[in-house]
Amino acid sequence: MRVIYSEDHKLRDAKTELHGGELVKPFEGPFRVEWIRAALKEKGFDDEVAPRRYDLTVPLKLHDAGYLQFLETVWERWLSAGFTTEAIPISLPVRRSYYARPPHNIDGLLGYYANSVETSITEGTYEAAIAAKDCAMTGADYLGEGHRLAFALCRPPGHHAGIDLFGGYCFLNNAAIAAQRMLDNGARKVAILDVDFHHGNGTQDVTYERDDIFFASLHGEPDDAFPYFWGHREETGKGRGEGYNANFPMPRNTAWPAYSEALEAALKRIAAFGAEALVLSLGVDTFEKDPISFFRLKTPDFRTMGARVAGLGIPVLTVMEGGYGVHEIGDNVANVLIGLEEDGA
Repeated sequence: MRVIYSEDHKLRDAKTELHGGELVKPFEGPFRVEWIRAALKEKGFDDEVAPRRYDLTVPLKLHDAGYLQFLETVWERWLSAGFTTEAIPISLPVRRSYYARPPHNIDGLLGYYANSVETSITEGTYEAAIAAKDCAMTGADYLGEGHRLAFALCRPPGHHAGIDLFGGYCFLNNAAIAAQRMLDNGARKVAILDVDFHHGNGTQDVTYERDDIFFASLHGEPDDAFPYFWGHREETGKGRGEGYNANFPMPRNTAWPAYSEALEAALKRIAAFGAEALVLSLGVDTFEKDPISFFRLKTPDFRTMGARVAGLGIPVLTVMEGGYGVHEIGDNVANVLIGLEEDGA
């Protein structure tokens, strides 16, 4: 399986995160990717290539143009305002009231485009996000060239990035961008399956009114887990997208038996949709030792997960999302890919 990886992910190296009322060392950092790469090479996944370069034509089909301009310019504007630390939003518009609009002040602008405040913007954030997007698009093109499997080792992750919102360590929605690229390449229907512990609220945001992308998310109960305000079962799509969004929230301490039932239900929905290709938003923070999640999956479960997904019998692009704080994230990612190859190569 081809692995698409960019060294540019290292350009984003945040030093602070707001957690538990304190500024702490971020749970998301370059070390995550190095753990994953080491495990992949140990398991024989050594076909690693750099991404191709793409412009913003595809992202602009999903993200607001003003938001993309904000991402590109926010760091320089932050420095120009006289600040020297990482940029963290301090004021968010209440539920995005209808009269809210992007202000000129950089503090206000940060708040306008943020959906949470744990995620700082640093030097190199935009460049790293662009590289991650390019990894995802390269993977989509690779499948379009006739291959069945690919892994886009994206960092920063993307599934919390909405039409015009960043947060949850995410800035551009890599998975949705990959799905759009597949459609642009000729696919009629593409599914996105998000198995990260946290609901893919950004992906839901950009696909919620569409009938050519089916989105399914397996995640922690939103009453109890970030991002809190999205991910309920009754969120099923809107307009043309009604019926093409499926959420499977689960409670604390969910282990493989219950998780696998939700996975099977999601896969059945995807099969019924008639997807011609799948984007697998892979977060391994469902692991029992993950420091900011509360599911109880074990390392062997991820191999079974990959095999179940491969059972769909369609091309799969795996896009990296979350998984934090423990070296086992590398083994867990590798196990998913092994499962995919065993049943889907």
